[in-house]
Amino acid sequence: MERSLNSALVWFRRDLRAHDHAALYHALRAARQVWCVFVFDRDILDPLPRIDRRVDFILASLHDLDRQLCELGTRHGHPGVRLLVRHGRAVDEITALARGLSVQAVYANHDDEPAALQRDGAVRTALASHGVAWHTSKDHVVFERSELLTQASKPYTVFTPYKNAWLRKLEPFFLKAYPTSAHADALAPPPAGVADRMPTLADLGFVPSNLQALKIPTGSSGAQALLADFLPRMAGYGEARNFPAVKGPSYLSVHLRFGTVSIRGLAAAAWHHMQQAPNGDAPGAAVWLSELIWRDFYHQILHHRPHAAGASFKPEYDKIEWEEGDPGDALFGAWCEGRTGYPLVDAAMAQLNQTGYMHNRLRMVVASFLTKDLGLDWRRGEAYFAVHLNDFDLAANNGGWQWASSSGCDAQPYFRIFNPTTQSEKFDPGGRFIRRYLPQLAALPDAALHAPALARPVDMAAAGFVLGRDYPHPIVQHDEARARTLARYAVVKNVPPLAAPLT
Repeated sequence: MERSLNSALVWFRRDLRAHDHAALYHALRAARQVWCVFVFDRDILDPLPRIDRRVDFILASLHDLDRQLCELGTRHGHPGVRLLVRHGRAVDEITALARGLSVQAVYANHDDEPAALQRDGAVRTALASHGVAWHTSKDHVVFERSELLTQASKPYTVFTPYKNAWLRKLEPFFLKAYPTSAHADALAPPPAGVADRMPTLADLGFVPSNLQALKIPTGSSGAQALLADFLPRMAGYGEARNFPAVKGPSYLSVHLRFGTVSIRGLAAAAWHHMQQAPNGDAPGAAVWLSELIWRDFYHQILHHRPHAAGASFKPEYDKIEWEEGDPGDALFGAWCEGRTGYPLVDAAMAQLNQTGYMHNRLRMVVASFLTKDLGLDWRRGEAYFAVHLNDFDLAANNGGWQWASSSGCDAQPYFRIFNPTTQSEKFDPGGRFIRRYLPQLAALPDAALHAPALARPVDMAAAGFVLGRDYPHPIVQHDEARARTLARYAVVKNVPPLAAPLT
């Protein structure tokens, strides 16, 4: 194979794997020597708390990526291949390394978050001033940007039509892997004098989190182990995913966020499962694929409507008068700390605060509770999730919060309001999830577990339970809060207040 470049640098970002990697594949095919780098970008890291599971996860995944690259190089007769890791501002570190290695081009995969686009623009400009080319590729979604448009050449703003178009366009071509191993003979060990030591958490200014104690698998090897565990369960995903005490999800969201697994590989697994099922009847795989399509959908929304990163997708919803000041702050503090008096909400927040993970249905429940029971601005909840979620992804997080607050692109009306008690009774009927994260309620009978404030005195006494001492009174009454929300939204919509259906 004729390679047109003498050398190139691949910059890993949200794509921490060596297999099925678009930028790495293109660089290996184009250059005779290829080096790989990851930058712990201080513009991202410096504002973070000094204990952050995501930094732990990234560092552990980089060790796995370093091993993968070393194995690829050794297999092709080039032992000593290493992942170069830097800590600084990305524009400075990438430019300096590109110059130090005298590469002709830098390759990376797309990152469409507004701050990332601004960063990449600065990197492209800096590289161009030194005669270094900048090449980027699609990698973190199946369809991106303007690949799917309506017949009027407009971006989709409603999910179901987008999903139908996504499925119509899908062909095996879009799910094929990039065979990096076939061209890995171009991987080169770092030249003498180029530092290749992997930093420690202390080097980065962080202290260890509880990531290891939580036994969260890291790196591509961890992602593949989770996928192997999920595939036999995929058939039941459509139903099992709704119950937080059941092992229903794939638990791959953090791996999708940091690219330790390929979105093409996951979509292909679901697609092939559907194709092989009798009459194509594979509801579990279809639902899982739909969840992956939601991810693409939110990314293209952010690309076409970047204002939604900080404002309502539907501008009229920015006129909502949210609860503010001391009452709002106190309500928000109770929500963050799991002191609302609604067990499913509080258990979900405990799960997030303790583990950095929250079950998807519970994300909807707690977001609805914040915006439509407490009357607080969705941006406050979005920002809290951004700090605490291991799998935080701007497009998905923003899309989910705006879905819950009815300010986003969802077609459902604003009067969809989740009842936290009925959600608890329906999706955690035996209280297994609640008891795990709220052990102070464990002795209550199932019937009292979902609304302790309504428990019979005899049941409280038998459990040695005192409301207000062992668990807080509800900070709002759901029916009253629902009425306030309907009035609040009706003003914006300029319609009479409606009666909300129970959900």
